[in-house]
Amino acid sequence: MNQEQQFANTLEEVRRLAKNQGNCIGREQVKEAFLPLGFDEKQLEMVFDYLEEQKIGIGEPLQPEDYLSAEEINYLESYLESLELLEELSPGEKEAVTLSAMAGDYDAKQKLIAIYLPQVVDLSKLYAGQGALLEDLIGEGNVALAMAVEMLETADDAAEAQGMLGSMIMEAMESYIALNVQEKETGNKMADKVNRVADQAKELAESLGRKVTVQELAEETGMTSEEIWEAVRFSGDAIEDISSAEA
Repeated sequence: MNQEQQFANTLEEVRRLAKNQGNCIGREQVKEAFLPLGFDEKQLEMVFDYLEEQKIGIGEPLQPEDYLSAEEINYLESYLESLELLEELSPGEKEAVTLSAMAGDYDAKQKLIAIYLPQVVDLSKLYAGQGALLEDLIGEGNVALAMAVEMLETADDAAEAQGMLGSMIMEAMESYIALNVQEKETGNKMADKVNRVADQAKELAESLGRKVTVQELAEETGMTSEEIWEAVRFSGDAIEDISSAEA
């Protein structure tokens, strides 16, 4: 394994450790993790900067106001208020409900979902500020929770079943964030392409004294006609200097 791969793996391990510790990690834990790579203080500070950008507290957990918008804070307060009426169970009662749900009891499954709704909120706060709204993360987590309770018969005991619930909730949130980031990157790339096509069409149109065709623009710029039509369609046919802009 080269140093670049080792760095990426170590960074991911540190990030996951922080998640498991309530989105918080100690400076010494980070230094110990990167010790095999021989990082100096300057390099470690870059790691700490990255972790802070990921909304991970260094030394102590971040407060919601440190990484949530005012709208998200208001939503969180309102949502938590709606959960206050949920019944609180002792660990023994929770285990009994879990075992009944594992056995296929419908009422137990519904009760288990209710029990885990606050945990969905706690987990969502670990992923907030990473490319998805808190409300959407909670929604994804709740859907995953409802799906997970239908799969508990595969678990060997209550502890494994409860671990499965938490894992599936976290995986759903991580997948949602990854998809959101990918869609945003795709949108940004398309926006850049639209701007590039529009600028080049304007430049060519000014030199010709008229609107240009897609074929003329393709020949002038070296772009393919397909690329130009894609940009035209993405713009909603709003690139004014291209004539007959219809896909």
